[in-house]
Amino acid sequence: MSNGQSNGQWYPPEWPDRIRALAAGEITPVTPRRAATVLLLRDGAAGPEVHMLRRRTSMAFAAGAYAYPGGGVDPRDEQPVRWAGPSLEAWADRLGLDDPAQAQAVVCAAVRETFEEAGVLLAGETAEGVVGDTTGEDWERDRVALVARELSFADFLDRRGLVLRSDLLGAWARWITPEFEQRRFDTWFFVAALPAGQRTRDVSGEADRTVWIRPAEAAAGYDRGELTMMPPTISTLRTLEPYRTAAEVPAAAEGQDLAPVLAQARLEDGGLVLSWPGHEEFTKVIPTGGA
Repeated sequence: MSNGQSNGQWYPPEWPDRIRALAAGEITPVTPRRAATVLLLRDGAAGPEVHMLRRRTSMAFAAGAYAYPGGGVDPRDEQPVRWAGPSLEAWADRLGLDDPAQAQAVVCAAVRETFEEAGVLLAGETAEGVVGDTTGEDWERDRVALVARELSFADFLDRRGLVLRSDLLGAWARWITPEFEQRRFDTWFFVAALPAGQRTRDVSGEADRTVWIRPAEAAAGYDRGELTMMPPTISTLRTLEPYRTAAEVPAAAEGQDLAPVLAQARLEDGGLVLSWPGHEEFTKVIPTGGA
């Protein structure tokens, strides 16, 4: 771990230098790219379990860290799709966006990335239905084409006669990558229960391991320093602990605060203090000289 602490909190080793450079006006913040990630849940013997991926150790960013399926919005995610659930206007209001098309793109990205990275598809032939098994060769060909951006999600759904089930998703949290990071994302975290008849597959090209794990067990692993996670991951993970069934989580989404969480940094007594407002457990003091 780069932070030398007992828990599994990860931050990029170059942050201290970049924080100083930003404070000195030497670098300009990058505009964050919109992204979506999904906390997929199922019922286990001892309560709900969440699906997590471990990022490959070869990855340039957050190597070895546990995360959820997700990724950046594809501009084509704004293409009109057959839609079930709350209106685009209602989603725009919930996600804090002015444009219903942008809200659709964020929700589309959540559903698309869940299929690309876990093989789970939140769509059905009707507004009440959801597809069953998605493990066949024809599904896999489409999934690979989506990953390669050879196929848009709208065309994929249209060709199969499927409706995007936005009602199966609940918006849970929103985190924006700090201004001193080079790879910035404005990420909405969604929750969804694994549809009956579907199962996750270990298909993400960015992961070297996938697990179904109880939130409390994963959080305990982080606290012991055994599982590495970034603050948004462990923060959202902890909020899942009170729920007794997978279905309870999306049902509770409407009450979740979607005010964006943005890290701040200040120079204090020769060191750097890194903090996430409203999330005191992540406050970190970095001595002068870096990580």
